[in-house]
Amino acid sequence: MIDFWLAAGLLLLVALSFLLIPILRSRRAQLEEDRTALNVALYQERVAELQVQREEGVLDAAQMDAGRAEAARELLADTEGVAAPRVSRLGKPAPLLAAVLVPVLGLGLYLHFGASDKVELTREFSQAPQSMEEMTRRLERAVAAQPDSAEALYFLGRTYMTQDRPADAAKIFERTVNLAGRQPELLGQWAQAQYFADGKKWSDKVQALTDEALKADPKEVTSLGLLGIAAFEGQRYQEAINYWNRLLEQLPPEDQSRVALQGGITRATEKLVASGGKVAEAPAAKPAALLKVRVDLAADLKAKVQPGDSVFIFARATSGPPAPLAAKRLTVADLPATVELGDADAMMPQLKLSNFPEVQLVARISRAGQPTAGEWIGRSQPLASSTTAPQTLTIDSPDK
Repeated sequence: MIDFWLAAGLLLLVALSFLLIPILRSRRAQLEEDRTALNVALYQERVAELQVQREEGVLDAAQMDAGRAEAARELLADTEGVAAPRVSRLGKPAPLLAAVLVPVLGLGLYLHFGASDKVELTREFSQAPQSMEEMTRRLERAVAAQPDSAEALYFLGRTYMTQDRPADAAKIFERTVNLAGRQPELLGQWAQAQYFADGKKWSDKVQALTDEALKADPKEVTSLGLLGIAAFEGQRYQEAINYWNRLLEQLPPEDQSRVALQGGITRATEKLVASGGKVAEAPAAKPAALLKVRVDLAADLKAKVQPGDSVFIFARATSGPPAPLAAKRLTVADLPATVELGDADAMMPQLKLSNFPEVQLVARISRAGQPTAGEWIGRSQPLASSTTAPQTLTIDSPDK
């Protein structure tokens, strides 16, 4: 911030120089004018003395003329190089007033329209915080400076949760949802904060939030974990086991929270057995989907494509998100080729082939290497994601 104010001060000095230099120059010109007037007065006084001496007979006519000529030469020498006086139309008060108002007005406009707070925040965020409290203060200032930033609100809400401030977090997550839309992850975070803010009491509001989140995304991890906690606290141990098992399926093998989650499932199982219940067997997992497809190019297009053109082969749900469920990339030089698309090729963990009953196969040629737009395309008819028979896909149509 100091660098900014130094630069601003230098610019201000440059601006003031345009106003103050003319004033200084006018003062110097005034001094020169005063000196010229004094020299003229001395010349006139000298001429008067010569005239008195001539009348008294001290000087004759020749001597008087010589003295007058000498005084004139001295006057010319003293006034030589003096510029003609300039008349200012504004006068002296106007530039001085402007010199005072320029910095005051500039500072006022900057404080009103400028972004000094954002400049300071940028400088602060470039350095690592020394404590969680410092990070919280920074995020609070960021939210104050950018109240429409859903990202800043989200991170502030998460920070409040780590500081055991669920009531504040719930308000922040509500604002985040209003800005970014009712996304499943945000709804789950809001529900979790509200649950702890209410003293771990389940409410219709929390239930509605978790229901909405899981309806949009059945694998939303925060909602699954929260429902498991609520079921365990309510001694509904089988429900807790079910929710936590669903959550466990979403976590990668290296996730550190798997140990704690497995411990929770074990405790819920022990309490269920101790109360005389029996743990229900988990439903059999769906077999991993694997589609085998042979991709070829229509004969009339072979002369229109180049060997290095990209070929994107992917499967997408016929009813569901537009994002590809599985994808592979080749080039025209590789065609014809047979590829396999399965759960292991999922673009996102929650978007797997086995999670959607019906899919469509698509192959696209893109000279620019863009998977979402190209020159030629081939599409299959909808088919079950559990299909095991090899499929054939021909690129034969312009991509519109």
